[in-house]
Amino acid sequence: MARIKEVAAQAKVSVASVSRVMAGHAGVTAATRQRVLDAIKALDYRPDLAARRLRSRRTDTVGLIVSDIRNPFFTEVSRAVEDVAYQNRMRVILCNADEDPEKEALYLDLMQDENVSGVILSPTLPTLARFRPSDYSFPVVLVDRCDRDTAADAVVLDNVDSAYRLTSHLIEQGHRRIAFIYGATSATGRQRHEGYVTAMATHGLETLAKAVPATVEAARNAAGEWISRRSLPDALVASNGLILLGVTEALQAAKLRFPDQIALAGFDDLPWTRLVEPGITVIAQPTYDLGRATIDLLLQRIAQPAQAVRRVVLRGELRERGSSAKRRA
Repeated sequence: MARIKEVAAQAKVSVASVSRVMAGHAGVTAATRQRVLDAIKALDYRPDLAARRLRSRRTDTVGLIVSDIRNPFFTEVSRAVEDVAYQNRMRVILCNADEDPEKEALYLDLMQDENVSGVILSPTLPTLARFRPSDYSFPVVLVDRCDRDTAADAVVLDNVDSAYRLTSHLIEQGHRRIAFIYGATSATGRQRHEGYVTAMATHGLETLAKAVPATVEAARNAAGEWISRRSLPDALVASNGLILLGVTEALQAAKLRFPDQIALAGFDDLPWTRLVEPGITVIAQPTYDLGRATIDLLLQRIAQPAQAVRRVVLRGELRERGSSAKRRA
């Protein structure tokens, strides 16, 4: 395996010049940079990352701990984080916590062992309740999930407002008995439930809500219980894409038509929501932008550790489709 001294000799530069090129420093001429890059390629040189970590006490690595990688929302967020990290010559360690606080704690310890430069985390409610940025030797930015009083950098959707607008849309369409199924393990689900409750109270309507694990199966079973008890609401609202899919499967299995027999709406504008006739009304989240804003905020925090805590709040877009239309007489 080639060493940095051999690269310097082939490029006819100093070892320090090779290091500056590899670090992306600006104080290197274009001709020198090209000679070093050509030598690296010719010798198939790979830097000793372990030694570099020991010397600098930091890595060019960030951690990304998501709650459920099966959720397309987090797949898109992860893509944005990786894209920006790549542009900044950084690597990403991706961990899937499965909505499990113990796994979150394990992965946060792993990030400590890996000496990462920073971490992006979508925490469960138990982890969020005890979360303090000062507990970690690296900066942490929360993505998607954050309480109002959490003193940490975060990028989130305006969840209360989004759920309020989605529920109000159904009420304006003439639906009165509106049920809400939401994720039981996250601040996001709790905040969207708050928006639903506020909209129903504003119009003097009773709430009908159920908290479930944020999985397709749990949502399917919850919707199935209402169907089997013949206590079908006028409309169903799902708090995220996985729950929306489970609810949709339950309603289709019962051969219920949207919106003539029941209206349907939810979060996340996934491709399948446009294919289910007559199209499902959703709050479309700016998911890629959310992921990009999160990694940008983390990089800023790494560069300026003393800067004030920041929270970026993005707005969802209500996309009306046939599933929430007024019922035909």
